[in-house]
Amino acid sequence: MKRWEDAARVPDLREERHFGRPLRCFAKRPRGLVQMLEEAVARNAAGEALVCAGTRLTWAGLKERVIAAAGAFKARGIGKGDRVGLVLGNRTEFPVAFLGAAWLGAIAVPISIREQKPGLEYILGHCGAKVVVHEPDLADRFPEEIPRLLPSELEGKGPEIPDPLAEDDTAAILYTSGTTGRPKGAMLTNLGIVHSSMVYEACMRLSSETRAVAAVPLSHVTGVIALVTAMVRVAGTLVILPAFKARDFLDLAERERMTYTLIVPAMYKLCLLEPDFARRDLSAWKVGGYGGAPMPTATITELAEKLPGLALMNAYGATETTSPATLMPPEEQGRHLDSVGLPVPGAEIKVVDEELWIRGPMVVKGYWENPEATAREFTDGFWRSGDLGAIDAEGFVRVLDRRKDMINRGGHKVFTAEVESALAEHPAVVESAVVGYACPVLGERVQAFVVLRDSSVTADGLKAFCAKRLSDYKVPERWSLREAPLPRNANGKILKRELRGS
Repeated sequence: MKRWEDAARVPDLREERHFGRPLRCFAKRPRGLVQMLEEAVARNAAGEALVCAGTRLTWAGLKERVIAAAGAFKARGIGKGDRVGLVLGNRTEFPVAFLGAAWLGAIAVPISIREQKPGLEYILGHCGAKVVVHEPDLADRFPEEIPRLLPSELEGKGPEIPDPLAEDDTAAILYTSGTTGRPKGAMLTNLGIVHSSMVYEACMRLSSETRAVAAVPLSHVTGVIALVTAMVRVAGTLVILPAFKARDFLDLAERERMTYTLIVPAMYKLCLLEPDFARRDLSAWKVGGYGGAPMPTATITELAEKLPGLALMNAYGATETTSPATLMPPEEQGRHLDSVGLPVPGAEIKVVDEELWIRGPMVVKGYWENPEATAREFTDGFWRSGDLGAIDAEGFVRVLDRRKDMINRGGHKVFTAEVESALAEHPAVVESAVVGYACPVLGERVQAFVVLRDSSVTADGLKAFCAKRLSDYKVPERWSLREAPLPRNANGKILKRELRGS
C-alpha cells in the first residue's frame, strides 16, 4: 500500500482531536491564515509576492495592503466573525481583501463574478454578509441594504496587531455550485486551509522560488487554496491572469517564468492548439496540476512530448475537502492513468456502497446555517462525496462518475466520464457532456452533447470513433452537435440538468 506520508518530503503527522473526533494533522504548522502570512513576511519580506497587470508587491508590501484593507473593513463596523462578501475577479484586490478579512477575524465569502442577481441576493442574505467588495460594473446586482465597497476603497487605518480566529473556527465560506437546489455554504476552517496549503507545498515541492500563475477563478476553492494560500504558505510569487485565454496564459507564463499552476484539462488542450506552442520557452514550468475532469491520454502524451520537464499531477477534491483529497505522484502518472492519485497526507478515504467517503483535517465542518444538509452529507466526519469510485490494492483512488450522472442502460452501468474521455480524444471535439435519456425498454439510453471546431464532423463519424474505444452499450445513441459552448453554472461546471431537460 503506497502512501504520500512515506515520502521523505512530507512533514510528520500526529493524531489530534478536532471537531469532536481524532484526526491526523501536520505536527508543526501555523495556526491559521494570519500566522501563515506573518511567517511569509518574516521569511521573504523583500521577495515578490504578487504580480497582476502593472502591480508588483513584495511580501512586506502585500502585508501593508492587507492591513489597509482590514482598516477599511473595520471603519465599516466589521469585526470578529462577521461575513465579508467578495465578488471580485482575478485581480490584486482579491487576495488583499481575503487576507484583510482574516486579519480582523472576519469570515471571507468569495463569490463568482458570474453569479447573477438572484444568486447573489440568496448567498449574501443567507450568510448575513455585513459588507460586499465588488467589481465596479456589477453594482446593479446587489441588494440596496448591503453596504458595498469598491476595490479602490480598500484603504484605511488598520490594526497593526491582528485578531485572528481560532484554528477550528470558520475562516471562509464557499458556496457550492448549486447544481441541485440552493447552493450550500461550505465552512472552511483555518485548520483545513493551512493543512491543504501544506499538502500542496509538500507534495508538489513548492517553495519561495515558486512562481504560480493563477488562471482559474480565484473565487473558486482551487484559486483560493491551490494558488492564493499555497503561495502564502511558501512565500512564493502569485502571478494573476485576469481571464483565461490560451495565448494570454502562455504569454504570461513565458514572460514571468512560471514554475507551477493548477488548471483544468481543457485549458491544457487549448494551449497545445496554439500554433506557436512548440516555439514557446516554457522551460521554467516544472509542475502542472490539473483537476475537475479526467485528462485525456492523448493530451498527457502530447504534453510529455512537448514539455518533457513538466511533471503532471492529477488532483481530486472539492469545496468540501478544501481543495485536494488526492494527488497523483508524478512518478506514478504513467502507470495509473485511470486514477486520481493517492489520498493526501492526513486524509482517510473509503468506499461505502460504491461512493467515496472522505475524512481528514481538510474536510469542512459542515454547511453554514444548514443542519439538514450537514446531517445528510456528513457521517462521523466523513463527507459523502456523491462520487462513485474505487480504491485498488496499492491505495490509488479511481473516480468513476457522479452518482447522479451514472446511466443505467438495461442493467449495464455507463460512467459518463469514460464516454466523455473517449470523445476528448477526437481532434475536432472541444468539449462534451454525456447524459441519460428515458427509454421504456432499457430504462435509460446514452446521449452526447458535443461542441465541435469542425462543422464537417458528423454524428455517424463520432459514433464510429467511439465504437472503436468503448463497449457497444456505452456508445451514445443520440447526438447533439453544436458550436456554442455547453451551459455552465457560476463556478464553471457543466449544467447537465439543463441538457437533460433539452
